[in-house]
Amino acid sequence: MSTESAPAPQSGAAEDVKQGPRIAVSALTTNLREYGLIIALIVIMLFFQYTTSGTLFKPVNLSNLVQQNSFIIVMALGMLLVIVSGHIDLSVGSVAGFIGALAAMMMVIWPLGPLSNPLVVSIICLIVGGAIGAAQGYWIAYHRIPSFIVTLAGMLIFRGICQALLGGGSSVGPLPDSFKALSSGFIPDVIGPLTLIPPTVNAAGKTILGSGLTLHMTTIVLGLIAVLAYAYFGLRARRKRERHGYEAEPFPLFVIKTLVGSALALFLVVQFASYRGLPVVLLVMGVLISLFVFVTKRMTIGRRIYAMGGNAKAAQLSGINTERLTLLVFINMGVLSALGGLIIAARLGQAVPAVFIGGASAMGGVGQVIGAVVGGFIMGVMNNGMSIMGVNVDWQQVVKGLVLLGAVIFDVYNKNKA
Repeated sequence: MSTESAPAPQSGAAEDVKQGPRIAVSALTTNLREYGLIIALIVIMLFFQYTTSGTLFKPVNLSNLVQQNSFIIVMALGMLLVIVSGHIDLSVGSVAGFIGALAAMMMVIWPLGPLSNPLVVSIICLIVGGAIGAAQGYWIAYHRIPSFIVTLAGMLIFRGICQALLGGGSSVGPLPDSFKALSSGFIPDVIGPLTLIPPTVNAAGKTILGSGLTLHMTTIVLGLIAVLAYAYFGLRARRKRERHGYEAEPFPLFVIKTLVGSALALFLVVQFASYRGLPVVLLVMGVLISLFVFVTKRMTIGRRIYAMGGNAKAAQLSGINTERLTLLVFINMGVLSALGGLIIAARLGQAVPAVFIGGASAMGGVGQVIGAVVGGFIMGVMNNGMSIMGVNVDWQQVVKGLVLLGAVIFDVYNKNKA
């Protein structure tokens, strides 16, 4: 008589092997918003690199790309908190334009004596921007007037004041070189340059422009420090999640993400170093990004903003002063709008799309600083790439509108699926 034995239970190791791919797929799906955004930026950059015959990644163009679009990133950081808190600010472009006009008038036209110093003017303009944000935030927070209405009024008011200051659109200048360095300057090479390939000299004894390879070593050192810090803090955050019992992304996925991000960062650093080094405004952006990442992830006020955006009534019942928090969010937005206006006065209207493309939920309570930054760079690369290709400005607006609509549809789809 034959007996049929029951199948032996699978070992824990075998179960782990089967569950491994499922966990990886689950982590990838959970973080689709973040990973998809980075992949989209890389794909867009490669597309324009091909369609512009290699012009996009040239060092001089990358520097111009950062300098021309830095104000987008700066204002997107403030707009992220506004949108996460469940509000909207339509006045950022007009406020930036007004502050830029005010700064130019104070430095060039008005006889203010010591107050015309660029540093003093910049501080005054940042204070004025904060006051504008406070004025708008007051009506939104304490009188419950919808932010759409208040900031739409602000947009019209400050657009009109800006035009009045400039006499209907006339230019004011020239501005002091020390002030222009904020948006067009480069950090000095305190370490000293490193020549890898000596430049070619023509028959007249003059150096041929673009020949040879000399690296800005201060930029290289700062880039290496930034990449190492990115890997270290990413690994530390992952271990902290595991130590507290939270689910962390699979280690192979974390390694791939870190390696790809580091490789992209190092490539850009080498490109900057082979031109004139890091733009000053890129350093300013780096400091602001680090500050906002810390505030949103490590500080109580950041978590309260997310809680307020997710459910304002529940946040209020839990003891959060939502009125004061809303006021602070709009003061912050006003200051960053002023900083954006100081960096570049006239190039307006890109901060809101950058935030939505960067993954901030149109319904509030969701969004990350890195997402807003990557979204800003997507808008900047699209602007730069289409301009190099010679795409008409009208069609550029159509393309950017479609990208914004797609980002919001993707957000609503994820929200409904959740």
